[in-house]
Amino acid sequence: MAGNEENGAWVAEAAATTEASGKSFGKKCSHVAKKQRAKFYILRRCIAMLVCWHERNDT
Repeated sequence: MAGNEENGAWVAEAAATTEASGKSFGKKCSHVAKKQRAKFYILRRCIAMLVCWHERNDT
């Protein structure tokens, strides 16, 4: 399975970079997770705004 090989390479690369940078893997993961949550929050708000604006113009 090619996906597992790619994931394994990514994990090995991430482990090598965490050792070099001094940040733990968990901290990097939590930082990425926070960024993703923020992006999804903004996207959700934009979609809600567009839906409400569209409904308002229909009436």
